[in-house]
Amino acid sequence: MLGDIDPAELGVTNSHDHLFFASKLLPGQELDDPTEAAHALLEFKTRGGQALVQWTPYGLTRRTRELAWMAEEIGVHVVAATGLHRAEHYPPAILGRVVDGLVQEFVADLTEGTQPADLPDEPRSGPRAGLVKVAGAFHAIDSHARLTMTAAAVAHEETGAPIAVHLELGTAALETVELLCGKLDVSPEKVILGHLNRNPDAPLQREIAETGVFLGFDGPSRANHATDWRLFDGLEALVEAGHGGQILLGGDTTTAAARWQPGASYLLTTLAPRLTKQLGGDVVTAMLVANPARAFATSWKK
Repeated sequence: MLGDIDPAELGVTNSHDHLFFASKLLPGQELDDPTEAAHALLEFKTRGGQALVQWTPYGLTRRTRELAWMAEEIGVHVVAATGLHRAEHYPPAILGRVVDGLVQEFVADLTEGTQPADLPDEPRSGPRAGLVKVAGAFHAIDSHARLTMTAAAVAHEETGAPIAVHLELGTAALETVELLCGKLDVSPEKVILGHLNRNPDAPLQREIAETGVFLGFDGPSRANHATDWRLFDGLEALVEAGHGGQILLGGDTTTAAARWQPGASYLLTTLAPRLTKQLGGDVVTAMLVANPARAFATSWKK
């Protein structure tokens, strides 16, 4: 949010979270309070956090100007996203406004600056985005996902920015890789697949890892999604298979109810210490520091 930095300066990173997020699918659970967001980011810093990557894309209240202010005042690196979520998240008016010009919107967010979705005629005076976030459908790549992923691939080709993908309940990962890396020629190391913990199928996770993409394990407190109690063995299996260098960890706070329980700091207060006991400190440090530094690094083409 404050301009490019050397990847080595990123530090301990929450690789997938939301300080701001509002969707019509979550009425009454909006993350849209700058004061609360600032307090959450400060708490993250006091726990040792140095960088947070917000995956909130266009039209879902990403508040990049506030993110920049918080990054400067609190002293935490914050990376914001362009891109488009699943169609179900959007009012028709917002979706219709950009759907025919996605590449231009993504590239402008990445190279010129961001603007609020409800003020499309304003100058792009907001900070630049640092990644493109798109989404798959449940067990499939539907027409909307194919459209947004194709636009993301073109935007990546024009800018060099990485592509982060919301996998609906952790599904359609291989189909996503086939589209982005196989058909659209995006290098696997520029693709980050999110929510793999929501589909704790160990053989499938290893097959996904063998494609070379980055592996996002986020939302670690969602016990009802079969995450906490399977996450540790799944990560251990991937590390033992030689894929520790591809793993990213995040919190994925998407509702007001989850702002503080467990909140973005859960990653550092609870998950990291438990993983350290099982996998070792060097392995977990790589997941929090070295891996994000590579995953989010960009050699800008524009």
